Amino acid sequence: MSQPAHKRPAVRAQETPAAVPAWGALRYSVFRLLWIATIVSNVGSWMYSAASGWLMTSLNPHPLIVSLVQATSSLPLFLFALPAGALADMVDKRRFILTLEILTTLFSLLFAMLVALHTVTPGLLLLFLFLIGILGALETPAWQAIVPLLVPKQALSSAVAVNSLGVNISRVIGPALAGAVILGFGIAAPFWLDAVSNLGVIGVILWWCPPTSATRTLPAERLASAIRTGVRYARNDRHLRATLVRAAGFFLFASAYWALLPLVARTQLHGTPTLYGLLLGSIGAGAVGGALLIPRLKARSGANGMVILGELGNAAALVLFGLAQQPLMAVLACVIAGSSWILVLATLNVSAQVALPDWVRGRGLAAYVTVFFGTMSIGSALWGFIAGRVGLPPAHYLAAAGALLAIWGTSRWKLQTGPEADLTPSMHWPEPVLAGAVADDAGPVMVTVEYRVSVENRAAFLAALTRLGHERRRDGAYAWGLFEDTAHPGKMLEFFLVDSWLEHLRQHQRVTKADRALEDRVLALARGVPRVTHYVAADSQEPATTEVSGDPQLQ
Repeated sequence: MSQPAHKRPAVRAQETPAAVPAWGALRYSVFRLLWIATIVSNVGSWMYSAASGWLMTSLNPHPLIVSLVQATSSLPLFLFALPAGALADMVDKRRFILTLEILTTLFSLLFAMLVALHTVTPGLLLLFLFLIGILGALETPAWQAIVPLLVPKQALSSAVAVNSLGVNISRVIGPALAGAVILGFGIAAPFWLDAVSNLGVIGVILWWCPPTSATRTLPAERLASAIRTGVRYARNDRHLRATLVRAAGFFLFASAYWALLPLVARTQLHGTPTLYGLLLGSIGAGAVGGALLIPRLKARSGANGMVILGELGNAAALVLFGLAQQPLMAVLACVIAGSSWILVLATLNVSAQVALPDWVRGRGLAAYVTVFFGTMSIGSALWGFIAGRVGLPPAHYLAAAGALLAIWGTSRWKLQTGPEADLTPSMHWPEPVLAGAVADDAGPVMVTVEYRVSVENRAAFLAALTRLGHERRRDGAYAWGLFEDTAHPGKMLEFFLVDSWLEHLRQHQRVTKADRALEDRVLALARGVPRVTHYVAADSQEPATTEVSGDPQLQ
């Protein structure tokens, strides 16, 4: 099966200083080729999704079992996104993507053959959805992470918008084509077509030569440590955290119509595969229209207003799904749902991208994917269970009520969707001065910074240093604190702990220009030059301490 639509990248050539128009990413030749290839691939992907849902209604029409098609497709991204994000930051992304694309195509061919032989059971269908989903989960953060390698920084919003347009063009075509193909050639045909639709993407990735990355000066991170660092970053970066909260509040309730749509088409509307394909295609058509409106809506209401508009539209669509007794009302609900979906999805995607520096991009996007598909998996199973107990219309009404409550509960978490902070490495921390060699694995390491602060600057200093503390944790510290000398008011001691000496050296490379601006603010509020000292656990390394004075920046 081709890769899930949300992770298809656009592409980069040379950076250009000029602003990029809304659809300006199409000016890059490699982007155009990959964009066309991914439209074809995603047509196959949507055919696979539609055919899987319809096949399950034939094998077992119970609402919970049918909803498990969506839940099983989403679950691997919830379970494996974080280790996949760590891998994306550690390995050659192009080779990683190419390997997983080929494996996905082979698994899809095998499943198509099993469907053609009429040997598929509900359990086997869910198993292949899960296995193919694992491959997609491993690949998703790498796809997301290469976007800044493929487009100039100023074209990031354009790349997301153009990708969304391409995805939703395929969403219009794929499900409708699946319905027609099932009626004309049988249930196995969409799976065969999906299996071969990915070949164009494989060809473009084989041909593409990514820009050369900077040579690493430190050893690669270990997987477990990289995962911990990624989780720590997501927990301590306020912009990414806001994106995750808003994503959970939206996808938990939007999952209801994705999970229950096959049953709406088959049992509530008494329709055929063609009607189900038409409904899925209408979601795609609504998303295309919503994508075209994004620049205008963002200019008028901003990112946060656009997400609220999408959340309100999602609630309205859920009510219409509950009321639908004729195809026309269901189509209207799908158009509203699709446009609302893309308004929220595109905004959250950009918000996650601009919150992340390159060194943690794969892991940070993996956190977003984990929340996205975790809530989709939980929501799909939840709404399937509820629909099995109370029926389809009440389940949609309850989801709509929950969506409205989520708007109220999450609106205080403000999104960042413009490059307001410079997240390029500043490299302004000099190498620590050592009395002797320190092993990479020596640790834990404690770094202290001693400040002197005037009474009149105390409140502003504490506020600025508290923000800096979040950045210390975000970049690798597992503990941070601030103490004041009881005998000398205004004498402050900041400390933070990291796992090892090597992890502290990595901190030197992770500090951004935005971090440096905050450090300069802290230093401007202090008197004199701070005194920086490094301590290594006494049982892990000799000598145990290193000290640097006379440098205003953290060593």
